[in-house]
Amino acid sequence: MAVLDAPLSDVPLPHPGALLPPWPGEQVPLSGGPVLVRHTPWRGPGGEPAEDGGTPGADGSPVERALYVHGLGGASTNWTDLAALLAVRFEGWALDLPGFGESAPPSRGGYSIRRHVHAVVELLEWVAGRPGPGHGRPVHLLGNSLGGLVSLWVAARRPDLVATLTLISPAMPVYRVPAAFDRAITLVLLPGVPALAEKRLAGVSAEQRVRGLVRMCFGDPGNVPAARLQEAIEEMRRRDEQSWAGQALTRSLRGLMTSYLRFGRANAWRMARSVRAPALVVWGDRDRLVDPRLAPRLAAALPDARLQVQPGIGHLAMLEAPERTARAILALAEHAARHTVHPEAEPRPAAAVGTGLEPGAVAAG
Repeated sequence: MAVLDAPLSDVPLPHPGALLPPWPGEQVPLSGGPVLVRHTPWRGPGGEPAEDGGTPGADGSPVERALYVHGLGGASTNWTDLAALLAVRFEGWALDLPGFGESAPPSRGGYSIRRHVHAVVELLEWVAGRPGPGHGRPVHLLGNSLGGLVSLWVAARRPDLVATLTLISPAMPVYRVPAAFDRAITLVLLPGVPALAEKRLAGVSAEQRVRGLVRMCFGDPGNVPAARLQEAIEEMRRRDEQSWAGQALTRSLRGLMTSYLRFGRANAWRMARSVRAPALVVWGDRDRLVDPRLAPRLAAALPDARLQVQPGIGHLAMLEAPERTARAILALAEHAARHTVHPEAEPRPAAAVGTGLEPGAVAAG
């Protein structure tokens, strides 16, 4: 199947001229425990906020909703810059997955892929149900790395909640461990070893870990602004104060790698073929964590997909190349808007909707 190159939107984008602070957040109660969700308000064409007393979208500008899902070891702050650009069209929410960022560990269910999927489904229902423009409509879902795999599962199982799907270097199943992974971390598949991996991580300073992650995740680490680097170090130090942080990382990695062994309906490549939403696959050709050669394969597997391979970019295109990434995402939203009619109907109550992931629907990750 031929893969379409992702077109780029030509809408004016804001240029703040200074690094933005993280968007404000709130704790949102979910069945597995509360999660921190940061909110990026709609800013209108060119990035201008709605005038005082005005209603977003009252001038006919599109106002749609987006949910951003970070990767392994990441947090909602990974989306600060991209969400600011997409605010010309989207009102956005970015979550800290259970156990990451400022979200407490799950009260039950652990860190399997399936449990992360449950959290994202519940939050999508919460986002869609909020009052205001876009109420009751499907949400644009964007995920990176682990969050990309989770988002793919969500789109396959709950198409009613997803307007478009953007996957940025998603952690698709592979059966060869990338050289960039520390061998000790990959041992989390073995019983009893996660605790040893957590101890090893605890023995490395926050600054060393952040600098190591930057070298691993960015195509050109020298392009990371010093202020962003310091911000990441401070965030890592706050994580170190959480007793569950190491467990969330190692057990989520174990859940990710265990999910690669699932077959049948729970296999991510098979799920990709069932996704109904228009999709965008974004990959950096210097991605050291997930092989960029998977990009065209995934775009071909998705029934309605476009592909953007970014030269010189690593695993975190939303951080390293936010404007080019934003223009591809906005073009996808423009395409979806031209081909979708949204019924003006109230969403079904959450209890009636469910998650589509009841026991037996999907094998646990």
